Amino acid sequence: MNIILLSGGSGKRLWPLSNDVRSKQFIKFFKREDGSLESMVQRVFRQIKTVNPNATITIATSKTQVSALHNQLGDNVGISVEPCRRDTFPAIALASAYLHDIQGVSEDETVVVCPVDPYVQDDYFRCLQELSAQAAKAEANLVLMGIQPMHPSEKYGYIIPETKDKVSRVACFKEKPDAKTAEEYIRQGALWNGGVFAYRLGYVLKKAHELIEFTDYNDLFQRYDSLPKISFDYAVVEKEPAIQVLRFSGEWRDIGTWNTLTEVMPDNKLGDAVIDDTCSNVHVLNELSIPVLAMGIHDVVISVSPDGILVSDKECSARIKSRVDQLEQQIMFAEKSWGSFQIMNVEDDSLTVKITLNPGHSMNYHSHEYRSEIWVVLSGEGRVVVDDMTQQIRLGDVITMEAGCRHTVFAYTPLKMIEVQLGKDISVHDKKKFKLKQS
Repeated sequence: MNIILLSGGSGKRLWPLSNDVRSKQFIKFFKREDGSLESMVQRVFRQIKTVNPNATITIATSKTQVSALHNQLGDNVGISVEPCRRDTFPAIALASAYLHDIQGVSEDETVVVCPVDPYVQDDYFRCLQELSAQAAKAEANLVLMGIQPMHPSEKYGYIIPETKDKVSRVACFKEKPDAKTAEEYIRQGALWNGGVFAYRLGYVLKKAHELIEFTDYNDLFQRYDSLPKISFDYAVVEKEPAIQVLRFSGEWRDIGTWNTLTEVMPDNKLGDAVIDDTCSNVHVLNELSIPVLAMGIHDVVISVSPDGILVSDKECSARIKSRVDQLEQQIMFAEKSWGSFQIMNVEDDSLTVKITLNPGHSMNYHSHEYRSEIWVVLSGEGRVVVDDMTQQIRLGDVITMEAGCRHTVFAYTPLKMIEVQLGKDISVHDKKKFKLKQS
């Protein structure tokens, strides 16, 4: 089974744990059986492989998320990189061309598309297999998953099936309604449209060529920034007469806000926090190494990260995006393919960063024109290369790189360092990469 996971968005609804480069699907909220934490994307990836170990997974995402995906899922995951954001139809067209032209998937094979961030159980992924099998029958060009509504929601569009059978032709689609109208839809047997569907690969490639002038994947990638922003629903689904819907009645939650996220958290606190017995329905998520104490408050979420602090009534937290859009701030934490960094202090002529490298990983071999750097090893072991000279490093070692020096670091074990950047013009763009000589 081929699965395209859509991983997009800026993640501002879960600020301050999410930001422009760290979307909600990368935040580690959920506990594994061994007690360790995993993110939404790790959870969904694990669940797919548990139900179907042979599934081919391709993640359609923006280039800003590629490093985080490699950090959390490894280097062997398939990734269709969007050069810029162009909504779901261009993203799915590009991922479909990637499957066909790069991965060699036949036009006759089926593809399932779904978001990367639903909170679901294994029965959802078994339903994806049913969706794929139904698409393979070629009774319809598209087969949608229709989710049995748990309540009359105003957040989702609705699918009206022709019959009450498990698989039915689609009578019509309805836009997001008010609560009263949603109740009427549900009485008619309506299902939530969760943006999950299956098709034979050749069908979407044909639609893509009808709507976009391109030759193959590489050509589509090169002209991607000129494509119109258009949703898959608007470009394809609403215009396709041959559509079926497959009913799904299991647990399905869209955890896009703090309120909905805290409903599925296994504990009411993550990180260093104390919630005393005068509180009720309070959740604390703390990524910093300082304690948080909550007393005498109710129905509140407290979130603490290097990017900021949120204290909000849970219902009000759904309106966070407009407030965050007004903030101007530097991103203070991000995951990279080799590990992560956290900015600890910003001055006019210096920047102090805590760097964590994963075992077996390294930075690019690079230099900076306008700044010098100092590395102080806090824990772990590895080696640095400065102007082609190699040195083993461990706790307490200090390495100095003047502006113009080429340098990199390799981690043998989990490696933590403090990096102090010194200069008048400190910028992420001040970086020149080199090929490292083999030693």
